[in-house]
Amino acid sequence: MTFRHSVLPAIAVSLATTAGADGFAVDKVYHPYVEAMEQELEWRVVGQSEPTPGSPRKQLHRLGYGRALGDRWFGEVYLLAERPPGGGMRVEGYEVEARYQFTEQGEYWADWGFLFELEKEHGEDIWEAGGGVLVEKEHGQWSTAANLLLTAEWGDGIEDELESSLALQSRYRMSPAFEPGLEFHSAQGTRALGPVMVGDIRLGQRRTLHWELGAFVGLDGETPDYSFRAGLEYGF
Repeated sequence: MTFRHSVLPAIAVSLATTAGADGFAVDKVYHPYVEAMEQELEWRVVGQSEPTPGSPRKQLHRLGYGRALGDRWFGEVYLLAERPPGGGMRVEGYEVEARYQFTEQGEYWADWGFLFELEKEHGEDIWEAGGGVLVEKEHGQWSTAANLLLTAEWGDGIEDELESSLALQSRYRMSPAFEPGLEFHSAQGTRALGPVMVGDIRLGQRRTLHWELGAFVGLDGETPDYSFRAGLEYGF
């Protein structure tokens, strides 16, 4: 696998040492595309081990509904739930998200978009707001996407912070239903790398089931030894 046709991996390397987002950062890689009139139901789970070997795994689940707002904007709302080690599911927070497609696909050397997020912790006066750039570049049968986000956190009992995070995905478009790839995630306390698989299964006119799986290993002593991500998106 070669990346000489894209500058995005070089951006990733240069930013990896400065990116920082509190806590666990391996999550969805966003793409800068919006399909007019689309609606979506989404479930996503991210799980991790603790950095200490043998510690129990934690899981964070997201259940969301989204819809296109014209041909450039896509909005989504999420319910966040955590499953701590040895415990049952509990509501963790709420999130509102908006994605904006800035350029037409194929119009420039890469496709550009923006992501905006607002999250509130359940039962606490703790907030998090963020935004950043989404970039995607096609080179032959490969597609490379980069997400660079800045996040501000504030509220009662926590220190106000401004942080950043970086996610990079390169995948081989073998077929619409199966695209293997590789992802890198960088943030404060996280340097993780691992294989991913994604695909779209058509269920009828304007009905699609998007699936994704990923498994990651930590690249330093601060990162959880292993983590995973799984998700389903039903578009209609």
